[in-house]
Amino acid sequence: MTKKIIATEFISLDGIMEDPGGAEKTKHGGWSGQYWNEEAQKYKYDELFATDALLLGRVTYEGFAQAWPSMTDDDGFAERMNSIKKYVISETLEDTKWNNSTLVKGNVIEQIAKLKQDAGQNMVIHGSAELINTLLPHQLIDEIRLMIFPIVQGCGKRLFKETTGTNHLKLLESKTFETGVMVLHYQLS
Repeated sequence: MTKKIIATEFISLDGIMEDPGGAEKTKHGGWSGQYWNEEAQKYKYDELFATDALLLGRVTYEGFAQAWPSMTDDDGFAERMNSIKKYVISETLEDTKWNNSTLVKGNVIEQIAKLKQDAGQNMVIHGSAELINTLLPHQLIDEIRLMIFPIVQGCGKRLFKETTGTNHLKLLESKTFETGVMVLHYQLS
């Protein structure tokens, strides 16, 4: 049985994913925090502990590698983020310094297809829109999990590019948090 690759994203109602936590300091960044609650925290906790590897594009990796090593918490989330295996997809990075990170260069499609054959839990992509749009045409993403926040941004970086092409999705699960955040799990078919 192969591992699944799951793309998990925070997006606004109009499909903007840019800087949801505010760390990148973009004009409209930091929009997800006002909707964060125990339900959202438990959802992300359960998701992280059901995976054994992260796939990260360079930009997301650099942001995570700057933020997570200094974080601590009582529930083990930060410890898990810092210790979990990380595969960093980049043609420009020369090395990775964050714990348990491996740089993936060259034929990324072939290498990720091989990683899916390894035993273990699923792999998750956080952020990393470029990586998602690279993998979709090659049918390497098995599920897309969207946390849709009840906010319209009007502009910003969108998850899916116009060149992504058509992908048919099957709804596996949906739920709504008290804050109005909707969680949609889709399987790519």
